[in-house]
Amino acid sequence: MDKASSIGVLKGIGAKTEQLFHNLGVYTVGDILLHYPRDYEKLPPITPLSQLGELMDGSEDTLGNDADSHKPNRLEETTAAIAARVDKAPFVRAGRRMQVTSLALQEQQVKLELVWFRMPYLKNTLKPGEWFVFLGKITRKGKLFHVEQPQIFPPEKYESMQECLWPCYPLTAGLGKNKISQTIKKALEELDLSVDYLPEDIRVRCGLAEYNFALENIHFPENERALEQARKRLIFDEFFQFILSAGIQKGQMEEVLNGFSFLPLENQELWADQVMKGLPYQLTGAQRRTLQEIRTDLRGRKVMQRLVQGDVGSGKTIVAFLAMLDVSQSGCQSALMAPTEVLALQHFQTFTELCEKNNLRIPLVLLTGSLTQKEKRRAYERMQLYPNAIVIGTHALIQERALYDNLALVITDEQHRFGVKQRETLFLKGSQPHILVMSATPIPRTLAIILYGDLDISVMDEVPAKRLPVKSCVVGKSSRKTSYDFLRKEIALGHQAYVICPLVEESEGLEAENVTDYAQVLREALPSGIQVESLHGKMKSGRKNLIMEQFARNEIQVLVSTTVIEVGVNVPNATVMMIEDAQRFGLAQLHQLRGRVGRGDAQSYCIMINTTDSSKAKKRLEILNKSNDGFFIAGEDLKLRGPGDFFGIRQSGLLEFRLGDIYQNADLLKQASEEASLLLSEDGQLILPEHEKLREQIQLYLEHQGETVNL
Repeated sequence: MDKASSIGVLKGIGAKTEQLFHNLGVYTVGDILLHYPRDYEKLPPITPLSQLGELMDGSEDTLGNDADSHKPNRLEETTAAIAARVDKAPFVRAGRRMQVTSLALQEQQVKLELVWFRMPYLKNTLKPGEWFVFLGKITRKGKLFHVEQPQIFPPEKYESMQECLWPCYPLTAGLGKNKISQTIKKALEELDLSVDYLPEDIRVRCGLAEYNFALENIHFPENERALEQARKRLIFDEFFQFILSAGIQKGQMEEVLNGFSFLPLENQELWADQVMKGLPYQLTGAQRRTLQEIRTDLRGRKVMQRLVQGDVGSGKTIVAFLAMLDVSQSGCQSALMAPTEVLALQHFQTFTELCEKNNLRIPLVLLTGSLTQKEKRRAYERMQLYPNAIVIGTHALIQERALYDNLALVITDEQHRFGVKQRETLFLKGSQPHILVMSATPIPRTLAIILYGDLDISVMDEVPAKRLPVKSCVVGKSSRKTSYDFLRKEIALGHQAYVICPLVEESEGLEAENVTDYAQVLREALPSGIQVESLHGKMKSGRKNLIMEQFARNEIQVLVSTTVIEVGVNVPNATVMMIEDAQRFGLAQLHQLRGRVGRGDAQSYCIMINTTDSSKAKKRLEILNKSNDGFFIAGEDLKLRGPGDFFGIRQSGLLEFRLGDIYQNADLLKQASEEASLLLSEDGQLILPEHEKLREQIQLYLEHQGETVNL
């Protein structure tokens, strides 16, 4: 058995369970080891049975907001570990479908009933006169306390386990945390993880744990120190493999000369300059500077590989279009690949309007997956027929049937949404075309140089002067009703609103709002004439596109969504962005979400609901109140984060690392970059014998990313 073996080879995994693991994206034994916990928990302290009533009655409510605030905060259910002596043997009765074992415990005036299903053998385990600890969810039924299926421990064993951290995994219906934990333990037992692929000199120099220790302790940490060491090693590995593979690919593309020339035409106005003169606004200094850098690259001898990093609303799209006009006027093709069909369609419509307004007869081609076969054939024909076509689309642009006649410029929008392989595939569609990638994710320049080391970087750090800054506020969950009233008033003015939730649906062990339930809450809270719809990444592409198109046409007034709208269409009529459980998002991502509004002439607002009492979370969120500058926000976020911030603030969606966060783990990112650079300078293609295991690992990494690079 190796990491590539099917998950079904592990003992206890039948066909049905294997399919459930597939629902989690787990197909191989290696995949289950990468199914990291989303959090950890400690066992609750032991409570004597006689004190259970006090535990359930809770403590005084110190908020003082309610009329009954002088009354105790009485719990109807809680998870607890109850220590008690068994006085009488359990009673086993035969039910209609199963045997039920029950045990009645009493100490002083406190009575507790314990029930187990299909476990009759407990009658011989729970012997009268012996002490046990019972762990489970305690519910109150009048004066009686009740718990079903509690776990049973000898007191001394439970005490020894209290310092351990217990993993909480992402789950799916039908697959509980115990089954996932058992499967991971089995995989760790079966696989030989003793050989470490990371060269020992790097591991020692960076103070990293061995690979087998890291995998065992990320899942079942001995203590917090072991967890910290495991995370450090595995995050370093993620960054190191990413940077190393990018460096290898860069080496294979180094010094590629381009076969195109885009020199200014004599005595003829450039189409791009003509369009600029007709715009209802002036380009910002950052836009003009970036356009000039692109033009210089296009007219140089080497293939352009440039990243345009522009804040939300900085006007990257118009700069891309102007560059495409230069290419088209020179008789060559350009292609822009957007991350969603809706965004591709919006770019196509915008470019078409600009061409018509300026009387430019340029062939524009739209190519997306949802087109009919007839429409796709027509698009393919136009790509072959017009050597100066501007082609706009999604992943359909890199499919086998998409053939270009004279592709000279490739642009990818929202670069972190595309793998390096997809960028390379589009590059290979032409004869060494220039490459331009765009991202609205504000990354501090020091980190951007590491992450996009194979690209030159242009920073667009200005926004058009006419745009009103989005007014932001951070409120507590007690302000939800006020927020709903504000939504209603804005919609009454003809505007629209986004509401963001961190989850798609209710999740076991996570107290956070979810899209499915929240949409229904809003339907009930808002007037019936207001159309509320939900959107999330688990929906089929066609359904997502339809909902976004309806929202763009104002047929939907409130869109309840996950961060799938982070990269979305331009809806100038949307003036409110409300974000639930805002403390769970990274600041850069919150800024991205806020950028979905404020695109029209009306004043826009961002309401961030902080559902914790954490002063640290409040301090982080207040940064967004102070500034609309994404680069400032990213820098402040970088200063605030510490090595203890494991969960809840990850920049999800940004360069899909499983554990690593480029802000929180910036020091490790820099360290991995230095080590990768040193290694590449010594052995650029990993051909030395001492790098054999690392070469195999990088090959596996590239294959997992969909790459075909041979090392």
